Amino acid sequence: MAISDKDLTCRDCGAVFVFTTGEQEFFASKGFTNEPSRCPACRGARRNQQGGGGGGGFGGGQREMHPAVCAQCGIDTQVPFLPRGDKPVYCSDCFSAMRR
Repeated sequence: MAISDKDLTCRDCGAVFVFTTGEQEFFASKGFTNEPSRCPACRGARRNQQGGGGGGGFGGGQREMHPAVCAQCGIDTQVPFLPRGDKPVYCSDCFSAMRR
């Protein structure tokens, strides 16, 4: 059976959107059995409202920052990971200077 584009109706805004053959193939490759119920705009808005894109937390949402003291210059800084204490932590300026 050939796959073809489908017109679907968004459950949030009621807009009609196209579920393309490429999207259908992608959904099938991931093992998804349900069609999307929201249009791309409502999916994006919902993703942003929930603070991420799932699947690892790198979906463009706000990252959780943790306080730390730079091991090189001693200033208070914020880092996007929880310092463990067994490795030095650097502010962004010192970290950039070390990478050069």
